Amino acid sequence: MAYWLFKSEPDTWSWEQQVARGDAGEHWNGVRNHVAKQNMMAMKVGDRGFFYHSNQGKAIVGIVEVIRPYYPDHTDPTGKFGMVDIKAIEPLPRPVTLEEAKHEPRLKDMVLVNNSRLSVQPVSAAEWRVMRELGGLPAE
Repeated sequence: MAYWLFKSEPDTWSWEQQVARGDAGEHWNGVRNHVAKQNMMAMKVGDRGFFYHSNQGKAIVGIVEVIRPYYPDHTDPTGKFGMVDIKAIEPLPRPVTLEEAKHEPRLKDMVLVNNSRLSVQPVSAAEWRVMRELGGLPAE
């Protein structure tokens, strides 16, 4: 299993809205960055990801699962970009802020810490464990 981080502005698409979609999940559309596109192309059904509120809050607030692999994004008139579908799995009992991640030595190489602007990014297995710990979730 691979791990990822999905960034969303909560006033555009929030964790609460993602949760409300239930098992049907929601497509992750609107990505227009080629690195983020490549990340989504690498995703497999069952991969897990952190749901990150950007701009407002700047914190990881929940865990999602990829439920449909990469396919064309209906909002892209150029046809160059695609999307995946994700569903909410569980909230973090305690959100982990970007500031906290930047001060955690075990996360010094995490993409979020070094390139917080990338909208869809990989997370290593070690970073996944640390973030779960910081967020109050048990080890998997």
